[in-house]
Amino acid sequence: MAQLRDDYVKFEDLDTAIVVVGPEGAENFRTYWAENELPFIGLPDPTHSVLKLYGQEVKLFKLGRMPAMVIIDKSGLARFVHYGHAMSDIPSNQDVLETLRALNLGQNE
Repeated sequence: MAQLRDDYVKFEDLDTAIVVVGPEGAENFRTYWAENELPFIGLPDPTHSVLKLYGQEVKLFKLGRMPAMVIIDKSGLARFVHYGHAMSDIPSNQDVLETLRALNLGQNE
């Protein structure tokens, strides 16, 4: 999540809201957000209801939930999905920013 914080202004410049959904409880999220000064929204999902809606996988031998990233446009349509196969398998900020730029260009045509 620190990766997203590092380029937060670039995401804002593209009119993008970042929402991180995780399986932890509210108190764990509150503590983590405060300790790391994260400028975006954290949504605790201890019952995994949101995570299940988006098909995020659980792999017990790889320490639980695999990372997933979903870009949802303003109409609520999922426009990009990445499901990680390991905890380190997340798109770079540069890749996400390029995807957002391409999606924004496509919407303006």
